[in-house]
Amino acid sequence: MLLHIVARGRIGRSPEAELVDRYLKRIAWPTKVSELPDTGGRIPPVGDQTRRILLDEKGDVLSSMAFARVLERWRDDGVREARFMIGAADGFDDAARDEADLLVSFGRATWPHLLARAMLAEQLFRATSILANHPYHREG
Repeated sequence: MLLHIVARGRIGRSPEAELVDRYLKRIAWPTKVSELPDTGGRIPPVGDQTRRILLDEKGDVLSSMAFARVLERWRDDGVREARFMIGAADGFDDAARDEADLLVSFGRATWPHLLARAMLAEQLFRATSILANHPYHREG
């Protein structure tokens, strides 16, 4: 299953970009990052077997284990792409939320988009490590 991050805004060459790259390179699953301008731009077309996950303040706060189990279920059900959407500064409207398969929040705090992208990359690595029984994740 492809893990595809679609993010508004450019990350450029920054410490956050290095973190994202570091975690994405560790993931054994195929990964892709698509950047869009803050407004406009073409969102890549959504295929039949794509699940859309919006990073949104109104989303569910999932443990790393629960997040891994969602990816596991989709993978085992034959989903081809899990598309993680990071919105612009104003987030997503209700229509986008309604179309999503899952809304995920990284807590009640507001995070800059660059950090949210790095946190997502780390959680994707952690989830795939959990599913591979790799010792990276230590359940407390």
